[in-house]
Amino acid sequence: MSRDRCGPERPTRDAGGRSGLIARRGSKFREMTISSRAESFDMAAAQYAASRPGYPPAVFDAVEQIAGRRLAGARAADVGAGTGIATAALRDRGAEVIAVEPGAAMAGECRKALPGVPVVRGDGNALPLAGATCDLITYAQSWQWTDPARSVPEALRVLRPAGALAVWWNTTAFDVPWIRAQHERIAGCCEAKPPSAARPDDGDAIRLAGLTGLRVTRRRLPWARVVDLDTHLANLGSRSAFLVLEEARRNTFFAEERRLLRQAFPSGEIQESYVVDLLVAVRP
Repeated sequence: MSRDRCGPERPTRDAGGRSGLIARRGSKFREMTISSRAESFDMAAAQYAASRPGYPPAVFDAVEQIAGRRLAGARAADVGAGTGIATAALRDRGAEVIAVEPGAAMAGECRKALPGVPVVRGDGNALPLAGATCDLITYAQSWQWTDPARSVPEALRVLRPAGALAVWWNTTAFDVPWIRAQHERIAGCCEAKPPSAARPDDGDAIRLAGLTGLRVTRRRLPWARVVDLDTHLANLGSRSAFLVLEEARRNTFFAEERRLLRQAFPSGEIQESYVVDLLVAVRP
């Protein structure tokens, strides 16, 4: 999930010298609205940066394949960039990337991690970018915080002809028994319906993402990482469902979760398994 939330802000610098990307309205960035859960990420920006998983190289290989162009030299905007996890990967693949992030603390972490990358405040419902300036717009863990009725037209406005909109999520591998059991405990703690292990088919995934009518290709890419217990619990705790939860309830859950995981993983190392769900729409 991404992060992202609040009000407009002037950049402290001219977007790293790329002022041609920045669209202003009365010398302010366009106003944005976002949910309180998205706003909660600013409370845990450092924790998010330290514990959240990245994305496997196969994600960026697939984006290149579907978009029909290399990332090297592409002008890209990573929207809902958070602390810059996907932004850094795009930069490392040679993209000329700008990070768009609504939250002050998250944007601060992004600037600290990627001092050479321009970071501007904004979100996908009203991109602070000029029209027809990007070859690629990405949303890593952040598309769900937008209103597709606004964010899709905004992406199409900013993309150049034949440019691509790529949205993806690290989704949970519910076929792994301990992960499935953990998420049932999370649902109980948050008084939510337990997540379904069934994944939507391609048509439903495109419809649920609000991308109906676009030329969309989907890829599902399994991968895993091994982390220590503290990192795993910090990753869980950086999720919005916990950030907005009452503190006493949150603390009780994590104390019990630590106990259960110590029993299940006496070595203290945990393999987190994911399936990246990637949707790429190419602009006509």
